This record gives sequence, structure tokens and C-alpha cells, in this order.
Amino acid sequence: MFKKELRKKYKALRQELTADEIEAKSLAIANRLLELDATVWSKTYFHLFLSIEEQKEVDTEFILQILAGKDKDIVVAKSHFETRQMTHYLLTDNTKFQKNEYNIYEPVDGIEVPTSKIEVVFVPLLAYDTKGNRVGYGKGFYDIFLAQCSQETLKIGLSFFEPEDLIDDVFEADVTLDYCVTPEKVYNFQPLFS
Repeated sequence: MFKKELRKKYKALRQELTADEIEAKSLAIANRLLELDATVWSKTYFHLFLSIEEQKEVDTEFILQILAGKDKDIVVAKSHFETRQMTHYLLTDNTKFQKNEYNIYEPVDGIEVPTSKIEVVFVPLLAYDTKGNRVGYGKGFYDIFLAQCSQETLKIGLSFFEPEDLIDDVFEADVTLDYCVTPEKVYNFQPLFS
């Protein structure tokens, strides 16, 4: 299927989920994350997106609690729609948030974290395939951000659903995921020998 069709399909599937289902599935995803390889948990700087409730995204609050419990440095982003760039801030007790015009909670300001320091990125998505290609909302924020990250940065998608066999219109510039975590399973897209 093509990205446009996949966006439509998965937005519709998400809309069918109840608040209770989203909570249960999000908690299951957070618990599955604990199954990830120890090399993931040896990292320090974890970039986490804050869920858009209206889009019925995976609720990342449970992941936030796991990261805080493991004493990780949590990084959150502010989007700049005119440039499609993101500024990344360290989440602290003093971080203040406000909703932007797209209902995304964003930090007002804070301690800026350079992209080069970010070691793990939890990636929002609508769909993905068995090769680790992802379909986002089509604005390109994460494509630009992930391309700026180090090659060693781990990219972990979060999804309520299983993968598609193949996304037909993948571009060379698209950055693939290393893992995708669902309520049922952790998909590993990393080559066995690198």
C-alpha cells in the first residue's frame, strides 16, 4: 500500500479504539519495552514524544515513568512549523509546557540538548512495514530530525498495530526504524551482522 492509503487506514483504525483500550495497549507497549536488549537500556539520553490525545496516539506517560525510574535523561521537543525543525529540551521538574495550535504539548523553554547527544528516539508513527519503514503524518519533522541524529542513535517506533508487509512508496531519504514495539511483540529491524 502507499503512504497516503496507509495514513487513512490507520487513522480510521485508531479512531475505533476506546480510551480504555488505548490505556491498556499503551501500558502493554511500555511493559514490552522492558524486553529490549540491555544495550538500549545502557544509553542515557532518551527522546520521547508527548502524545496527541485527539489523534489517539500511544500514551507515552507510562514510558516516561519507566525512563524516570531508570534515572534516564528524558528529552522532549518543540516543533517549528515554518522550518519543520525541532528544538530539543531536557525534561526537568521545572519544565513548563503549553499546547501549540496542533494540540501538541511542548516545552516553553529550558536546557537545550543537541541532537548529537540523543541516543534513543521513540518515534511516533501511523504505520510501518516488516522492513522497518514508517509512515508518519506527512509533515516530515521526524524524517528531518532522524536524519540529523548519529548513525548509532536507536530509533524505536511505537504502534498499537502489527506491521504491513510493504510500504510501496518508500524514499531513499526515509530513515528506517531499529525496533517497533506493539502490545504483543517487539520487532527488531537491525541486521544480524553489521
